[in-house]
Amino acid sequence: MTHSEESRARTVVPLLYHLLDAPELNCASPTKFGVLWPIMADDAAKALQEPRLARVRPSPATYKRWLAGTHIPRGDLRTILETYFGKKVEFLFQLVPIRNFVRPRPLDRRTRTAVRTLDYTWPTSRHVPGDPDVGIFGSWELTGGRHFDGTSIGVQVYEAQPRGDAMEISPEDLRHLKTFVHSSRRGVILASPGAAGGSGLYVMDAALARQNFVVGQAPRVPAAYQLDDLVYAVIWALHVMDDGLLADDNPLSDRAEELRHYVRISNSAPPRSEMPDLSPIGAAWLGSSLCAQYIVRHLGDLPEVPAFWTREATGEECAPWLLFRHKHDYLQNVADRFAGPGSALGRAFCVPESVVRASEGYERILLFLTIAMMEMYGVKVWLTAGQEYQEVEGFVLARNQAILANWVRGESVWRVATTSSRWEVAPYREAIGNVRAHSLVDGPTPAARLAALADYLDLDWTWLTGRCRGLAEEGFTSVLRPRSRLLTLQALDRTLRFIGRLGSPSDAR
Repeated sequence: MTHSEESRARTVVPLLYHLLDAPELNCASPTKFGVLWPIMADDAAKALQEPRLARVRPSPATYKRWLAGTHIPRGDLRTILETYFGKKVEFLFQLVPIRNFVRPRPLDRRTRTAVRTLDYTWPTSRHVPGDPDVGIFGSWELTGGRHFDGTSIGVQVYEAQPRGDAMEISPEDLRHLKTFVHSSRRGVILASPGAAGGSGLYVMDAALARQNFVVGQAPRVPAAYQLDDLVYAVIWALHVMDDGLLADDNPLSDRAEELRHYVRISNSAPPRSEMPDLSPIGAAWLGSSLCAQYIVRHLGDLPEVPAFWTREATGEECAPWLLFRHKHDYLQNVADRFAGPGSALGRAFCVPESVVRASEGYERILLFLTIAMMEMYGVKVWLTAGQEYQEVEGFVLARNQAILANWVRGESVWRVATTSSRWEVAPYREAIGNVRAHSLVDGPTPAARLAALADYLDLDWTWLTGRCRGLAEEGFTSVLRPRSRLLTLQALDRTLRFIGRLGSPSDAR
């Protein structure tokens, strides 16, 4: 046999082998096949009403010749095989490639316990184990909330050793890790020190791990990226929005000129039914982008420093502020125009107590991060819990002029308009005046206001500021990577640094 023939013999086998080796049978070995065959023969005898078939047996040598592809069964052997598999022998014995899968090492009991926390710690999280025997990786299901669709990402868990300020994946797992990360599918790595006696899970984007391999480095997962409410909040928001935007990439691109048209006209409110091809995330991005551009276009006409009203009240609704790239361009534009020492620039939020009680911890963290981001840009935040203000649409108010711009919880993709009518402006002026005078997070400094906000949202201020400080040293851009060009993590990293610098509760108050 030539070298090429030997190579071919090692890399291709009859389809019969794959069918027998499938997890539901697992009978490709001669011993197990010997146990299966009487069952096959008996089934054929009953199906064809031919009792003699039940007594037919191939020898072990015959079976080995079948797998080697040097012998094709005939007569009763052929009949039994065709009856059991429902395929002609010629089909069963066509040669197909052997797919050699790199199997991961078995996980420690403590690591398996840690992985199960994905199923009960967060209601929007579910881990679906893969099948290492056939090369199928696991998946992490991130279900949607009240407004946005969910998504699914690939996930693989590895044992790791704590080394200084990072988790190092065992060298024995690197071959499998390379297999996992060299795929265009979105995925994350979860490193666990369970076998080393540690606890918890540490997360890293598979794309960033692949970059490490490209430059000749073994991936190390910084200990700062331990999976908790804060890290999960960002993972959930990023992947849900990223996949939604990628799904809508073409229709959003096609609407670029249409969007410019709507920015130029005085008012508009296209119904959601006019854009059925967009996902909830795509519609949110389009509405948010239009509102931001519309407001910026009219800022130069305002007679004084404006006050803003934001309709977002939950972490899910606020997530676009943290990650949409155009949101930060818009906030920077506002800050450049109006922010500064002694400025009256402010933004009002309405977050009723019932909304806080109904929100999971990770969602409340997303809300906190959003409001902290406003303060970082020099925008003082006012907060009310008044139910009567819950449905007030987003607007910008300056003296007797109001810019209406809303895309949250509306029947239209967005609604924008401007008015200087005294009776139309009056409700906006009353709302802003009331919230500014009775803000639940009033204080002389951003630290004082955000500490009060943490109390209202039932978040541990000391833990939160310390956690933000630790994450800021690494940055989310070092652990996660958006795929859509419409998203960014850079402003979120700046917000983490801002929060981290605010100090302890005593310093804040």
